[in-house]
Amino acid sequence: MQIWVDADACPSPVREILFRAAERRGIGLTLVANQAMRPPPSPTIRAVQVRGGFDEADKYILQALDPGDLVITADIPLAAEVVARGGHALNPRGERYTPDNVRERLAVRDLMDTLRGSGILTGGPAAFSQADRKAFADALDRFLTVHGSNPTA
Repeated sequence: MQIWVDADACPSPVREILFRAAERRGIGLTLVANQAMRPPPSPTIRAVQVRGGFDEADKYILQALDPGDLVITADIPLAAEVVARGGHALNPRGERYTPDNVRERLAVRDLMDTLRGSGILTGGPAAFSQADRKAFADALDRFLTVHGSNPTA
């Protein structure tokens, strides 16, 4: 199993949690972003910079994804495609996308985009909080306990 991170919008606390988990469990972790990223030196962690442009990181992740891999993303269309291809998707707030809930999340996303576009609704998600950080860490730990490698240390 490999962990892929849609890293352009991934909060720093989530990346730190992922770095520790990848090291502890010996799982490959790849940050994919349009900008240069500097992960900690590690044989299991790497960063890939893709060219600038709409969804370039998403395209890279989907091309490299193997069934069973985990993708960390807040991008619901990317999560839907990951799930459709047999991968797993977890958002930075700890919500796991599944075949059962991802279609609903896409519908809600599309509705919210329509409302924002018409001026009825403005704003976006709440700021990333300590509770979000804990929810992500707990969800990642549950996922890796079931699907991940055994700890190497």
